[in-house]
Amino acid sequence: MEVILKEDLTGLGYKNDVVKVKPGYARNYLIPRGIAIMATDSNRKILAENLKQAAHKAEKIKTEALNLAERIGGLVLEIPAKVGESGKIFGAVTTTQIADALKSKGFDIDRKKIAIGGDVKMVGEYKATLDLHREVKHSIIFKVVGE
Repeated sequence: MEVILKEDLTGLGYKNDVVKVKPGYARNYLIPRGIAIMATDSNRKILAENLKQAAHKAEKIKTEALNLAERIGGLVLEIPAKVGESGKIFGAVTTTQIADALKSKGFDIDRKKIAIGGDVKMVGEYKATLDLHREVKHSIIFKVVGE
C-alpha cells in the first residue's frame, strides 16, 4: 500500500514522500495518527501542486541547513561524564547530551535529528551525524571526558 507522508518519520521517509508500507501499518498507525494519507490519484495531484508551490521555500530551507552545517564545520564537542577506574563511564552518552552541548555552543538542533553510531560507554572520541535536511547530513566529532 502506498501512502504520502505528512511529516518526517525516521526509518521510513521525509514529509511529502510517497512510500510503500504494509496495509495494516498504514491503516492502524500512520493514517489514524495523521502521519500519512492514502496515495490516491487525487492526493498525488494535490501533492504535486503543493510541491511546485513550495519549491522556492524548500530551496531556502536547504540553503539555511547548508549554512548551518558550514558554521558548525569541524566543531569538536566535549561531553563530560562520570568515569570509573577502567575508563568506562556510568550510563551512556545520549543524543540529549550532544544536543545540550551544541546548544551551549550556540547551535539549536533537536536531539531527534542527531544519530550516534552505537553505544557510547567508554572515554574516547566518537562521531555523530546531524540530519539537518533531507539532503544535508553533517558529521561532528565529540570526545567523552571524565569529570
